[in-house]
Amino acid sequence: MDLVAWETLSFPVVSAAFGASALLIAVVGTRMTRAADRLADETGLGEAIFGAVLLGSTTSIAGITTSVTAAVDGLPSLAISNAIGGIAAQTVFLAVADMAYRPANLEHAAASVENLLQGALLSTLLAIPLLGMAGPRLDLFGIHPASVLLVAGYLYGIHLVAEARSTPYWVARQPDKTLQDTGAEGRESAALSTLWLEFVALSLVVGAAGYVIAKTGGQVAARTGLSEGLVGGLFTAVSTSLPELVPSVAAVRRGALTLAAGGIIGGNSFDVLFVAFSDVGYQEGSIYHAMTEQQVFIIALTLLLTGILLMGLLRRERRGAFGIGFESFLALVLYFGAFGLWFVCELFA
Repeated sequence: MDLVAWETLSFPVVSAAFGASALLIAVVGTRMTRAADRLADETGLGEAIFGAVLLGSTTSIAGITTSVTAAVDGLPSLAISNAIGGIAAQTVFLAVADMAYRPANLEHAAASVENLLQGALLSTLLAIPLLGMAGPRLDLFGIHPASVLLVAGYLYGIHLVAEARSTPYWVARQPDKTLQDTGAEGRESAALSTLWLEFVALSLVVGAAGYVIAKTGGQVAARTGLSEGLVGGLFTAVSTSLPELVPSVAAVRRGALTLAAGGIIGGNSFDVLFVAFSDVGYQEGSIYHAMTEQQVFIIALTLLLTGILLMGLLRRERRGAFGIGFESFLALVLYFGAFGLWFVCELFA
């Protein structure tokens, strides 16, 4: 039962709560990501599958909370649009990070077999919700088989990425300006108990902020007349994805380009699981059959952005339009063009 009657609050109060929660996620979520990174280093999990899952899930706590809360509240379009829209937003964050690195285009310097595999895994996982939507109406206790397939596919994909890292059959040639993740090197060691306490406390704060984002996001959609798809795919998705932005730009500025790209691409693969988690929370059957053409649009846009990113990682253009790679330029144009057109159409509909 809600402690706050959200529908009784005025729109300015709802908007202020939304904005304050987004700011809290940006600040506290970034700090939480750094705590998780240190935990992965201190425990030796940085190179293991669990380490990848820990780091991937860390930046996703706000997004998971938002999507699952929306699903429980019977807002499937908001839940799925937030999940997939966050992936699109985080892919565009790479273009922002690209602007912070002047020696060469980010994708020129950040190519690696792990990042390419993560991109392929992401594209594969994004196809599963579409299959669930278009397929027969199947569910067991309200959970569609596609949700099980999403989790299994993610875990197997992470296994392939870890295997490729430990025994690569080929490697991408690294420019001499590219730094690798140095782990705990150069950091002061901290007690594991302190790190875990900090991580858990920050996670709770970010989770609470994600809950408020879901509640206020639903109110924004209801009171403005904007669709749940647009509010979820743009406003809540960007807000809950902010913890990805600051660490990625910071990593790029210190030259750890492969780490920056890998953090976002790997996190995107984990974020597809939001749909499976939302399916569990949705009480009216399979969430895949509650999808509309708006969610298909967001998935298609995200697949397009991922494909362009993969082409950039393979082509490795040293210089491009406006000092950034062609893939970063196209990502910015497509993302803002698509959502801008959608917003204008709804505004004047």
